[in-house]
Amino acid sequence: HRPTSPACPGPSGWHLDLSLLSLAGHILCGLICHPDKEHILYPLGCTVVIQELDSKKQTFLRGHTDNISCVVVSRDGVYVASGQVTFMGFKADIILWDFQKKELLARLSLHKGNIEDLAFSPNSRYLVSLGGQDDGSVVVWDVAKREGVCGSPASARSAGNATVVACSSRRDEVFVTAGNGTIQVWELDLANRKIRPTECQLGKVRRVMMCVQVADDDNDFFVGTSSGDILQVNTNNKVMTKYGPQKKKFSLGVTALLLLKTGDLIVGTGGGVVALCKGSSYKVMKQIQVQGAVTSLTCRGQGHQFFVGTNECQIYRVNYTSFKEELIAACHKDTVHDIVFPFGSSKVFATCSKNDIRVWHTPKNRELLRIVVPNMTCHAIEIMRDGRSIISAWNDGKIRAFTPETGRLMYLINHAHSLGVTAIAVTSDSKRIVSGGGEGQVRVWEIGEKTRKLVEVLKEHVCAVSCIKIKKNDQECVTTSLDRTCIIWDIVRFVRKQMFLANTLFKCVCYHPEEYQIITSGTDRKIAYWEVFDGSAVREVEGSVSGTINGMDITSDGAYFVTGGEDHLVKLWDYNEGAVTHVGVGHSGNITRLKICPEKKSIVSVSADGAILLWKYPDLP
Repeated sequence: HRPTSPACPGPSGWHLDLSLLSLAGHILCGLICHPDKEHILYPLGCTVVIQELDSKKQTFLRGHTDNISCVVVSRDGVYVASGQVTFMGFKADIILWDFQKKELLARLSLHKGNIEDLAFSPNSRYLVSLGGQDDGSVVVWDVAKREGVCGSPASARSAGNATVVACSSRRDEVFVTAGNGTIQVWELDLANRKIRPTECQLGKVRRVMMCVQVADDDNDFFVGTSSGDILQVNTNNKVMTKYGPQKKKFSLGVTALLLLKTGDLIVGTGGGVVALCKGSSYKVMKQIQVQGAVTSLTCRGQGHQFFVGTNECQIYRVNYTSFKEELIAACHKDTVHDIVFPFGSSKVFATCSKNDIRVWHTPKNRELLRIVVPNMTCHAIEIMRDGRSIISAWNDGKIRAFTPETGRLMYLINHAHSLGVTAIAVTSDSKRIVSGGGEGQVRVWEIGEKTRKLVEVLKEHVCAVSCIKIKKNDQECVTTSLDRTCIIWDIVRFVRKQMFLANTLFKCVCYHPEEYQIITSGTDRKIAYWEVFDGSAVREVEGSVSGTINGMDITSDGAYFVTGGEDHLVKLWDYNEGAVTHVGVGHSGNITRLKICPEKKSIVSVSADGAILLWKYPDLP
């Protein structure tokens, strides 16, 4: 059942119950605290996420066709506006949303390529939008009429591109744009439907502007630069009055600014420093270090508390008086390649990505453990049946085993595969590992107390092994590969038992719990049922209208299975009927893997944009 509106769950109730979503951290000013002090907003892929701060309940605004590039909330909290990227030459949409009703009000299309930045005027009368490098224009929209008032090229030909826009704090008709070597103050002439820019005088100072913050009294505005200093410009005479700090500049640029009622500044830098600075001299009074470059600073209420967003997809809450940070949300910033539950337990699960493996606590939606292996990508993970180790497959050709409580490295199998380890599975007695490599070999390893021994190499596949599943009795396994073959192996005598050929690059495979059939899927978008005994094809159903199916998992009773792939949809299927019973709409990126939790309470799906979504398992007969 597809959702009836972009922001609400489907009618039969297959909705997002919980979600471990973190912001798209690379978007400047992407994290916003709503004026009601109870919600934060942030973009993730082509969705705007609204999260309640206390209950962590999330609502989704869906309507964009591509990734969101900027998001802004009006000063009174009534409206939300978001802009997106699109292909060169095509129109990029700005969507105006009603915050209370969580619904789409208008779609505004004039810019091409992408929307660089957005800003609401102080009384929410106008919305100002700035096009990207290929568009190069600034447009003023009338919010009530939902139409464009006027537009203009955003910067002079002799100056660089404008990348930031900020509205005046008192006057609806005035706004500021800044970018590479340019700061302009604009005034709207509504009678003549024109906007007129005035270039600000910066003297000999040449800077790349990264963020703008306008003072509450509207007399000055502050500009953060990539050189690590802050410029103060008078709004009325358009002249820079001062800049600093003169000596010790901020490392890797000033990426975010927050102006306090006291006149002091909170500065976020590319080096991950959040500093409280004296307004007059920019002298640092207090500072903290966060992980990743600061991309967002947003105030809660009068500034007793503020939130920090970083490009490592971390959200911190900082108390102004104590100036101590508290991590409230974190997620992977790269593609999540695999997800696994321990045997028989739904309380925790593990995911893997580039640089790290993370263990999550399902009821509280929280990260329990992070195992970091710098500059490496983990392709697949398994948890041993005895629960004593997390086995992981890495692109440097090594198999690493870690303890699940502390993340300590237990052992390492060097040179397990020559072109990286791409798939992994473990036997139910926790004594053997079956691994697949980028070169197509399947290897069986014996794991002792202190020894790791290669037992056999199975050479049939000629391309990367994409998925491995082992039979319950540990005597047989099935492997799929990108060479269009799926092979059932006897892992006692180490011979091939069956081989299935299809015109698809196989991505995933599942044994039916009774183990007389297997189901496979891949790039041909079809789900195929195969007989294990003689290798014959039983049936084939259309799994997706568009895009590869990357992951599937089957329930313990074999009645239902789930699939996900490049159509961004999680589908629940009736195994015997071969029909879809429920569809989950929530992902913005390609789904890479999914799992049904052992107690059938939820389904966890992971995607290429770093999102992890927990779906409530539907009540089924």
